[in-house]
Amino acid sequence: MALDLVGDKWSLLIVRDLMVRAYRTFGEFRNSGERIATNILSDRLHKLETGGIVQREPAAKDGRSTNYRLTAKGIALAPVLLELLIWGAHHEETDAPCAAVEQMEQNRGAVIAETYRRWEQRDPTPLIPQFTSKSKSQPKLKPNSPKGKTKR
Repeated sequence: MALDLVGDKWSLLIVRDLMVRAYRTFGEFRNSGERIATNILSDRLHKLETGGIVQREPAAKDGRSTNYRLTAKGIALAPVLLELLIWGAHHEETDAPCAAVEQMEQNRGAVIAETYRRWEQRDPTPLIPQFTSKSKSQPKLKPNSPKGKTKR
């Protein structure tokens, strides 16, 4: 079942960080601000690798370090993750600026295309910059009509 692979909080955050923030190393995930314990991070990375969502590869710089990368199966989660990010901004407080989420919402196809392009070309530039909140989280976006219910 799909939720067995990515249905827990930490697995989704790892996939998000690989896809959106361009994280590649264990240290980047560990220091992401989510406060994931190292034993849980190791377990989830192993689970995602076993499930074919993530693959390990030697770092190009020294060959001794390990980088993580989404597989084709993992990057195929891009549309789902984008919708979760947008949904979360409408219904929960988030560190993401409203303007950034609104841009993603209005340009879904372009965001997905850029996500795939970066994955295919191994572009290390983050799709979305990391949001820092020194003050309060951003307010929720105004709820709108459900998406995806267009006539076919």
